[in-house]
Amino acid sequence: MGSIYLIRHGQASFGADDYDVLSPTGIRQAEVLGQHLAGLGIRFDRCLSGDLRRQQHTANSALEQFVAVGLPVPIVETDCAFNEFDADAVIRALLPAMLEDEPEALDILRNATQNRAEFQRIFALIIERWLAGTFDTPGLESWLGFVERVQAGLQRILEQADNTQKIAVFTSGGTITALLHLITQMPARQAFELNWQIVNTSLNLLKFRGREVALSSFNSQAHLQLLKAPELITFR
Repeated sequence: MGSIYLIRHGQASFGADDYDVLSPTGIRQAEVLGQHLAGLGIRFDRCLSGDLRRQQHTANSALEQFVAVGLPVPIVETDCAFNEFDADAVIRALLPAMLEDEPEALDILRNATQNRAEFQRIFALIIERWLAGTFDTPGLESWLGFVERVQAGLQRILEQADNTQKIAVFTSGGTITALLHLITQMPARQAFELNWQIVNTSLNLLKFRGREVALSSFNSQAHLQLLKAPELITFR
């Protein structure tokens, strides 16, 4: 059977003006991941990434570790199907209707780094509304539209793959969640409960034969746990 390694990007710059930049911790996580995979002797036949900087930086930092020990790596291909959904756009579109019930939500979101627990609570409420589809607005990618985009990216991989290939996809937590939803048929809300647990640079393994795909492992973080450095276990 073929293998698709879904790899979440390293820690981004949560609370900064530009989230789409790996933090120093995120760079270290990507390097550790690459060292771990190279140490296992895994050779990828294809590597893909969305076009977000945090995804591509994770891919390049990880694959540099293969090159450092003389292992060949393919050129990283870009497929924007594996981009994260636009969380900022979802918040902007759905927050106003929540303010009557959550009057402090705007202040919490503006000061997310000082209110991490409350930020997560408000963000989860917004995501629930997005998943329901009853608050969709023109120009906003809906949950169903996001799932269709991600599914199209997976189908392109399967159409070009044979059953012996190992393929890496450097992506984001929401994208992994959409794929879990598609492959396991779990409800979207349940899939997002798992989303909140996805660790930066964790490995999620899919096995495929032809167009048939199954989940083999989820949220593996052994490469970080083995270092016994809890500061490397992050979720944003």
